[in-house]
Amino acid sequence: MRRAAVFLALLLCLLWTGAQGEDGGGTGKKEGEFDIQGVKAALDQSSSQTQMSTDVWAELKEIRDMAIEHRIKIQRLEQDNTADTADMSSSEKEVEELQRENADLLARVTASENKSTALEARMSSSEKEVEELQRENADRPQVAFSTGLTDAGSVGPFTTDITLKFSKVFTNIGQAYSPTTGIFTAPVRGVYYFRINAWEDSGQTWTGVELFHNDQRKMRFNDYNDGGGYVSASNVILLQLEKGDVVYIVLIGNYSIYDDSYNRTIFSGFLLYAL
Repeated sequence: MRRAAVFLALLLCLLWTGAQGEDGGGTGKKEGEFDIQGVKAALDQSSSQTQMSTDVWAELKEIRDMAIEHRIKIQRLEQDNTADTADMSSSEKEVEELQRENADLLARVTASENKSTALEARMSSSEKEVEELQRENADRPQVAFSTGLTDAGSVGPFTTDITLKFSKVFTNIGQAYSPTTGIFTAPVRGVYYFRINAWEDSGQTWTGVELFHNDQRKMRFNDYNDGGGYVSASNVILLQLEKGDVVYIVLIGNYSIYDDSYNRTIFSGFLLYAL
C-alpha cells in the first residue's frame, strides 16, 4: 500500500509538469524537465501520510494484540470459571452426600438411643424386680433341716409307740428342728416338704414309722424282713402348717429300725414358701 501511494504521487507530479511545459507558462523550465520541488513536496506529503498510516497501523496492531491478549485472558478466565464451576458442583455433590450420610448416621444414633433408653428402662425394671425379690427373700424365713437317727445300730422294738430323736444333725437352717426332742416346729405359716427313709437289717422283724402333724397321723409305712437281708422304705409328704405347728416321727410299737454311720435312716424337711 505504501508503494502504491508513492507511485500515485510521482504520476501526478509528472502529469502536472507536462501540462506546464505545453502552456509555456513563465516557469522558465525546459520541456521534459521534472519539477523537482513538486515531486519533493509530493514525496514529503506522501511520506507524511505514509508515516501517519504507519503510526495508525502500529497503533491498530497494538490494539489488536491487546485485544487478542485480552481474549486469551478471557478464555482462560472462562476455562478457570468452568473448572471452578465443575469443582464447585463436585464439592456441592460431596456436601450433599455428606449431608445424606450425616442424616443416616443421625437416624441410626437416634434409633440406638431409643433402644438404649428402652434397655435402660427394662434394666431398671428388672433391677427393681430383683431388689423386690431380694427384699422378699430377706423377709422370708429360710427353713431347712436334714438329720440321721443314730450310729448305734438297731433301735427297738418297744412295747409302745415312741417319738424318734434323730440325733445326727446335718443341716438345721432356721433352727426349727430340735435333736433333743426329735420335733420340728414351724416358724412361719407356709407349705413344707418332709421326707423319711427307714432301714432294717434284722431278720424276722417288722420295721415301720408314722409321721405326725401335731396329734394327727399323716403318713405310715412299714415292711417285714423275712431274714433274707435288709428292708428299706421311704415316703414324702407336703403339709400346710401354721406357725407353731409340730411334725415328728414315731416308731411303731414292737417295730425296730436300724441306722449306722452310713446314715441309712433319714428325716428331712424344708419350707417351700410362706403363706
